Amino acid sequence: MPQYHTWEEFRRAAEKLYQLYIAEPTKAHALLKYRRSDGSLCITVTDDLVCLMYRIDQAQDVKKIEKFPGQLMRLMVAKESCSVAMEAD
Repeated sequence: MPQYHTWEEFRRAAEKLYQLYIAEPTKAHALLKYRRSDGSLCITVTDDLVCLMYRIDQAQDVKKIEKFPGQLMRLMVAKESCSVAMEAD
């Protein structure tokens, strides 16, 4: 399972994974997991074959992850290109 070290790399990889399933958006999904023991928040995007992960432990990075599921949901219902919608946010 690849774990990304920068948000931009993860976002681009997740966008590419989503674009594979533009006709069937329910095949790809995202999961947020908070680990209280070490104070880390992990976001995982998967299609059950490929699993992408990004983990943070800094409070200032939470806003990026907080917006991401909303961006994915907008892409699922939008008729426009995925890359245009992701770059707008």
